[in-house]
Amino acid sequence: MNTQNDRQLFAKTLDVSRETLTRFDIWHDLLQKWSKKINLVSPNTVQGFWLRHALDSAQLAKMAPNTAKNWIDLGSGAGFPGLAIALMRMEDTNLTMVMVESNAKKAAFLRTCIQKTGAKAEVVCDRMEKMPPKPYDVITARALAPLYKLLTLSAPFAGPKTLRLFSKGAGVIKEIDEAQRGWTLRYQSIPSLTDKNATILKIWEADRV
Repeated sequence: MNTQNDRQLFAKTLDVSRETLTRFDIWHDLLQKWSKKINLVSPNTVQGFWLRHALDSAQLAKMAPNTAKNWIDLGSGAGFPGLAIALMRMEDTNLTMVMVESNAKKAAFLRTCIQKTGAKAEVVCDRMEKMPPKPYDVITARALAPLYKLLTLSAPFAGPKTLRLFSKGAGVIKEIDEAQRGWTLRYQSIPSLTDKNATILKIWEADRV
């Protein structure tokens, strides 16, 4: 695996500035160091940072309008996609990213990344089910739960105009079918830039049946 080529492809695909790329470099270095001590991502995917993780996450940054200011990322883990989005939209000074991560060690990693990169983000180390309800402009989640469960988990953070962006794999059609037994959805399926079998679900409305 040629990490340098992957890095260049990441930057070219998303038209990333030099300053933003440097911040991603800092995140990448921290991930490599911390992964030797704690399990942040699957060990066999650490070397796939630039495409499998960074690009896959950062592509969501442009899927929400510039008017979206308050984001919440559920189950952020090592920062995918929440930190990637925050880094991509650093020039948007009014953007605030809230990353929810119940694992204390992962939350500590995220706080270190925020400190080192200057990302405008904050970390809530708690279970999302225990957080007080509050509407956000955008809700994101990646590899967290099946769609029907994601809709339930995200409901306390959704208002009438909230946009949900959920990264999904090859089983997305089945997940949509299952979710529509209990929810009425208005959504768009957007092909992922990183995997022909992956999809980003862009959900404008989700109402319980």
